[in-house]
Amino acid sequence: MKNEDSYQLKVLKWTFRVPKGLFYNENDCWVKIEGHKARVGITDFLQSMATDIIFVEFRDVGTEIEQLDEVASFESIKTILDLISPVSGVIVEVNEKLSERPELVNQDPYVEGWFALLEPKDFESDRENLLDAQEYFEVLKRKVESEKEKLGKQR
Repeated sequence: MKNEDSYQLKVLKWTFRVPKGLFYNENDCWVKIEGHKARVGITDFLQSMATDIIFVEFRDVGTEIEQLDEVASFESIKTILDLISPVSGVIVEVNEKLSERPELVNQDPYVEGWFALLEPKDFESDRENLLDAQEYFEVLKRKVESEKEKLGKQR
């Protein structure tokens, strides 16, 4: 992914990418519309904060979910978190590669590390609650600043 295709924020040892052309929720999850399907995953920021992801659990294919429902959960060496769906719809496919190689989420959260493919129910309605890349980038900057403050207080 070329740099002009995404916004980037470098902080200490991390570089957080926010690809353009995706939509985001404030729960640090993304959706990419591909024709009549919606691919979902977690952002660079969330995978970085979770650290090494060691296990992924999916909802069943065929499950109907609403926007902000859990699509999948994942476990890292630090915590267990949920992927909160940016869109409503039916799960039509899950990324089985993550069962064998959950580290793909850390290595490439926007391409190889996607979680599920949905058939959206009403994307236009869901879109009202989503952020584009530039809007999410502003949210990300605030979240990173908050994390930096927490680190400073722990020292």
